[in-house]
Amino acid sequence: MLEKLKEKVLEANLSLSKYGLIALTWGNVSGIDREEGLIVIKPSGVEYDEMSDHDMVVVDFKCRVVEGKLRPSSDTPTHIELYKAFPQIGGITHTHSINATAFAQAGKEIPCLGTTHADLFSGAVPVTRLMTEDEVASAYEENTGKIIVERFKELDPMAIPAVLVAGHGPFCWGKDPEDSVENSLALERISEIALKTLQINPDAGELPEYILKKHHERKHGKNAYYGQKK
Repeated sequence: MLEKLKEKVLEANLSLSKYGLIALTWGNVSGIDREEGLIVIKPSGVEYDEMSDHDMVVVDFKCRVVEGKLRPSSDTPTHIELYKAFPQIGGITHTHSINATAFAQAGKEIPCLGTTHADLFSGAVPVTRLMTEDEVASAYEENTGKIIVERFKELDPMAIPAVLVAGHGPFCWGKDPEDSVENSLALERISEIALKTLQINPDAGELPEYILKKHHERKHGKNAYYGQKK
C-alpha cells in the first residue's frame, strides 16, 4: 500500500506543474496511510522534473523520517497538523498559485460571488489570522497548521476544503492526493474569477444562500445528482 501511495503522491506533485499551479519548487503534495499512521510527501527543494517515486519521503506523525534518503518538505509539520485535526482527509496540497496567493497576501477571504464557486466550496474560502512573532519563532510550520485548524473551529473542512494562510498562500485537501490537487486547481480558478468580478464591479454582492446551497448540494449533498452514478 505504501508503494502505491508513493506513486500517487509523485503523480499528484507532477500535476501541479501541468496545471500551472507552481513555479520553480514552490509547492508540495502529500498523502496519508491512516492504518499505518504514515505520511508520504515531496522532498524539500527538489525540481519536479527530477523526481521519482523513490524520492518521496515517508514520515510519521512526529515528523520523523521513516523511509527516504532526502529531507521532507519544510511544510511537513503543517501537513501533519491538518491530518491530525481533519481525520476525513487523505491528501493535502500547498501551492503559491498567483490568484489565491494574492487573496492570502491581501488578508482577504474569497467571497462566493457565483455558482462556479458554489459548485466547489460551500461558502467563502476563509483566511487565517496573521501569526504572532512567538508563533513564527517557536515552531513556524507546526503553528501554521494550528492557525488553520483554529480558523476551522466552526467550519466543515470537507464542505470548504481550502484555506488561505494570511501573508503566505493556500492549502487545500481532499479524500486523496489527486483530489487535493483538483481542489487546489479549483481554488485558483475561482480566485481568478473573483478578482476579475471585483475589478468589473467592486460592489458585487455574494451569491444568495439559497442559490449557493442548491449548487453545492447538487454535487456534494446526500441527494446529489450531478454526474453519473458509479
